[in-house]
Amino acid sequence: MNPKPSTQHAHQHAPLQVALIGYGGAGRIFHAPLMAGVPGLHLACIVTRQREAVQRDWPAVPCVASASAALADPAIDLVVIATPNDSHFELAQAALQAGKHVVVDKPCTVTLTETETLLDLARQQGRVLTVFQNRRFDSDFLALQQVIASGQLGRVVQLDSHFDRYRPTVPERWREQNLPGSGLWFDLGPHLVDQALVLFGRPDALLLEQASVRDGARVNDWFHAVLRYDTPQGGLRVILHASTLVAEPGPRWAAHGTQGSFTKFGMDVQEDALKAGQHPQWAALHDWGQDPQPGQLLRMENMAGVASPVSVRRAAPQPSGNYLAYYTQLRDHLWGLVPQPGVTPAQVHAVMQLLALGAQSAASGRFEVVPPARN
Repeated sequence: MNPKPSTQHAHQHAPLQVALIGYGGAGRIFHAPLMAGVPGLHLACIVTRQREAVQRDWPAVPCVASASAALADPAIDLVVIATPNDSHFELAQAALQAGKHVVVDKPCTVTLTETETLLDLARQQGRVLTVFQNRRFDSDFLALQQVIASGQLGRVVQLDSHFDRYRPTVPERWREQNLPGSGLWFDLGPHLVDQALVLFGRPDALLLEQASVRDGARVNDWFHAVLRYDTPQGGLRVILHASTLVAEPGPRWAAHGTQGSFTKFGMDVQEDALKAGQHPQWAALHDWGQDPQPGQLLRMENMAGVASPVSVRRAAPQPSGNYLAYYTQLRDHLWGLVPQPGVTPAQVHAVMQLLALGAQSAASGRFEVVPPARN
């Protein structure tokens, strides 16, 4: 699941020259440090008005005032867009038209039509358009994948995925303003939807409820989604939930199957480490992303001479998280070493389709049927 460091390939291929557009929270905390930690990626310029912050954090990286200047540079191979959601489409379209590969911070765009337009353009240009889904490499998600793949839960019938925080004061930032693509569903929803799709594929139907729960909230800051998977055995329900007013969170994950349950408390530690200024490096990953709270696996097992199954509690796998793996997978694809980027065009489309369908369900108040996959 976590690609191994492939520094030998870094010596065989020219470094990929990267332009980062945007130096707010996403660009400063996530993208710049992660790209800097992957051999073979070179942060060639940052497009932002925050020149002093760039000079403080990355004194060797040029600061460019406009995106057009970076896109006009023939040396740039890859453009990473970490700007407000409603600007993603225009910037990604310009980058693709300039012949660049593109990473867009989630969500891809604010409408499904915009995402489909970009995917078609990328195909026509022979370029990669992908979305930053770093939480595929959360330690807790990697542990859950291992538990489900092991078969120890039997047939999984319910998965609860909670991403709850306590942030009672509404901050003054674009995500909290009533703009296209704002609100918690478009902020945390892309992560939770993508993780569900990685685990179980496309659901048959989706129901979403949204609310504004904080004093002064102008957009949704609470959501509860149910993804329905219909099977002859009775099906699976995946519950995706996020709130800004949970002072004492329950489990991050709770998976229930015919032979047991898996529960995991606590969030992956990488975001807090990055916010604290720690920068991961492939050469020193031994203590990066280690989870201090292992999950618990409760197995119902048949014992000799006992009429009914007996519960046996065990520690679950405890893999380390590794956000560097996202950019490593993309680098290896652009170097021609692997056939697909980690987040494929089909996956980009599927996540955006469910985000849009969720908004439709919230308006209709009913389950919406998920259309077939796009060719």
